[in-house]
Amino acid sequence: MPSKTPDGEERGWIVPIGGAEDKEADPKVLRRFVEICGGADARIVVIPTASRLIETGTQYARLFPELGAAEVTVLDFDTRRDCHEQNRLDIIERATGVFFTGGNQLRLSTLLGGTPVAKLIRVLNARGLPVGGTSAGASILSEHMIAFGQEGSSPRAGSVRLAPGLGLTNRFIIDQHFRQRDRLGRLVAGLAYNPFAIGIGLDEDTAAFIGPDDTLEVEGSGSVTIVDAAELSFSSMDRAGEDDPVCLLGLRVHILIAGATFNLHTRQAAAGSLAVSKT
Repeated sequence: MPSKTPDGEERGWIVPIGGAEDKEADPKVLRRFVEICGGADARIVVIPTASRLIETGTQYARLFPELGAAEVTVLDFDTRRDCHEQNRLDIIERATGVFFTGGNQLRLSTLLGGTPVAKLIRVLNARGLPVGGTSAGASILSEHMIAFGQEGSSPRAGSVRLAPGLGLTNRFIIDQHFRQRDRLGRLVAGLAYNPFAIGIGLDEDTAAFIGPDDTLEVEGSGSVTIVDAAELSFSSMDRAGEDDPVCLLGLRVHILIAGATFNLHTRQAAAGSLAVSKT
């Protein structure tokens, strides 16, 4: 279960990004992340552990100050032992925002899962710290994480493998590069295993800014696909073979673009700022 929010406090923002966010021409997603982390007072910790590319962390260390952040620290973790070092924990404790880069989400979960770093980020988010991530860094944020799976629009019993994530929330399952890599089938298959959660499919250069009140607002140039299985009336998942298609009745699907919202508690979608008439 996610860490409990102390009485009188609010959970911090959770910001999954679908990957390949615009970093040069119009970086509106990253700019807004800096704003919710404190703007000119933001102290952001970048964790590039999902990536094996040396330049991944330094890229965000350059970008975030250009977008107004006061301080950026890159903290990589090569071993689980690194996650016990007090000086690293102290840096995270002082942060006003934490950001996970893309790469391989299983590398993140195997190196960070169950360590003092993971526990501290969970606790701090419950106390108000914004936490975001892109691509693999988005997948890790929830309790149930898509580890890997097959591309395609139709769900099949063996088309997805789930693993434990960071556990900031148990309300949703994230998939990223959604439209670009045709991942509807594996997200829906993931929901068939766990109909309690809400499926969030993030296009590239698109983010879900999830506030303390559990309202999700879309930012970016693409769309967010919401798959809600709360009213699922039938599923054949329990009898399907590994390669068999799965029958699911009663799914609700919403396609949201920038300005539209979805309340994860009431499960209601709204046009948001899109509903404002233009003259």
